[in-house]
Amino acid sequence: MQRLLFGDNQFFGVNHMSEDKARSQSMKFQDLSAIMEVLDAAYDEGVTTFMCTTHDRVAEIADLVRATPERYADMEFFPCMPYAHKYANAMTEDGPLGALRRFLPDESLLSAAVKGGKSFASKDIDHVTRMLIDAEMSMFKGLRTPVVFLQNVVVDLLLGLGFDEAFTIFADHVRREYDAEPGFITMNLPLLLDTLERLGIENPIVCSNINKIGFRMPGGLEAYDEALRDRKFRAIAMSVFASGAIAPSEAIEWVCAQPNIESIVFGASSRRNIASTKSLVDEHWPTKVGV
Repeated sequence: MQRLLFGDNQFFGVNHMSEDKARSQSMKFQDLSAIMEVLDAAYDEGVTTFMCTTHDRVAEIADLVRATPERYADMEFFPCMPYAHKYANAMTEDGPLGALRRFLPDESLLSAAVKGGKSFASKDIDHVTRMLIDAEMSMFKGLRTPVVFLQNVVVDLLLGLGFDEAFTIFADHVRREYDAEPGFITMNLPLLLDTLERLGIENPIVCSNINKIGFRMPGGLEAYDEALRDRKFRAIAMSVFASGAIAPSEAIEWVCAQPNIESIVFGASSRRNIASTKSLVDEHWPTKVGV
């Protein structure tokens, strides 16, 4: 994995500190050209991995990248699924059957039911889950997706329910069908690591909030410090700036000094901010940049 990954929160109006800023960003990036201008800036700065949700707009980005392979020769996508709002909206607008039709676009509901007839009849979670993963991954066909993530909204729900089998289903399918590594996003790093270790998912890729002030880090800094120091996993740090609560230089210096951080995912809305973050990482993580 690259040391810096580019996220997509800013494109879709997600800001955990300010609703006003979230609305402003959502309006700014209504047009695909505005999104691509920022993605191009990141790419030109050498940040060529796009860690993204499966939002409908990402499908448009994927289409453009596929259409201009010479421009994006080094581009990689790290899909993060599911995009919960998409499913909630579909259920509200179309109902359960309509939602299935929407997310299984390459086959009618009838043929989907035939393909997984036993699954639908017996509520076989394994088969239904694999079909939905395939539907989400269809927008990335022909593109490089070396890591595929399960979103925290599902990861943390499964942890709460104790439905551990789902993690194995996801990991096995991603490895087998997409020759990719499974990744997991969570708001509860210590609990997830315990679960994955119990399931035999070794040295997992886990993305979690990791920042100097413990912003959105349930269990507190001490538990995360212990996990980073003593557990075997590949950590991706997100929310390193704590939604703007920590000065950029201070935030990057701190996170780069932590053990076991393999990558940092960040979002930015301008070339200047992208270049600034890249420069700070080069300064504070000199022995790891480019490894």
